[in-house]
Amino acid sequence: MSFTHKKFAQMLNKYHYHFHPGDIVVGTIFSQEKTGYLVDIGNHTAGYLPTEEISLTEKNKYTHRLKLHDTQEFFILANNLESRQLVLSIRRLAYIRSWERLKQIKQEDIPIQAYVKGINRGGALVEIENIQGFIPNSHLLYDASKADLLYKYKSCKVLIADEQHNKLICSIRCAKISQIMEEIKVGSILDATVTEVTKFGIFFNIYNIPALLHKSELPDTELEQLEYKFPKGTIWMIKIIHLDSKQGRISVSLAS
Repeated sequence: MSFTHKKFAQMLNKYHYHFHPGDIVVGTIFSQEKTGYLVDIGNHTAGYLPTEEISLTEKNKYTHRLKLHDTQEFFILANNLESRQLVLSIRRLAYIRSWERLKQIKQEDIPIQAYVKGINRGGALVEIENIQGFIPNSHLLYDASKADLLYKYKSCKVLIADEQHNKLICSIRCAKISQIMEEIKVGSILDATVTEVTKFGIFFNIYNIPALLHKSELPDTELEQLEYKFPKGTIWMIKIIHLDSKQGRISVSLAS
């Protein structure tokens, strides 16, 4: 026997159930008001859904129109004692479920498509599951002009999904390393171009990802005047000694 909305309301009446902020309830829209909707959530209770609580993103706030008699889930946002009415939200429910999906994606360590909505000096602003995130410069690719990333979807991995602090940090580089691990592995030998020489080692370009040859991998005879011995743009045969798709790092040594 199907469990209808009417039977649900009858059950609430029988047990005198009281709704509380934080509850998730099923309700049916029965009236459109000037700035929102009235929703029947059972137990002789009508909730109010303000227009600003319909959509999680600004761009969908006025395009996401609800219809009378629509039945769906709502989050009880507050209890307005003055009007003796519960304030409902679809937006908050979507927010909760988006974070649940993001945390699951991080746990499973799988790539996801991120929409690049802005750039700044530190990196790229992205949107995933209607939650705003950030990709630091250190997790972009060598060939990625930030301006060229704008308004495009890019494959990335979730590094940090902290709902409590509304912090979502992602990496294109980690997703790329996961992809190229199908082609190269620890022990693979290939040619790579020097992109930068630092006091702690040399960076090579491997699939547009910086790969570090740490100075500890060099013989003592090579440690002096690294910039002279390894000029930018020169190509060397290197060996992959470490691939880390979770941190976006590649380590190499010179191939013997």
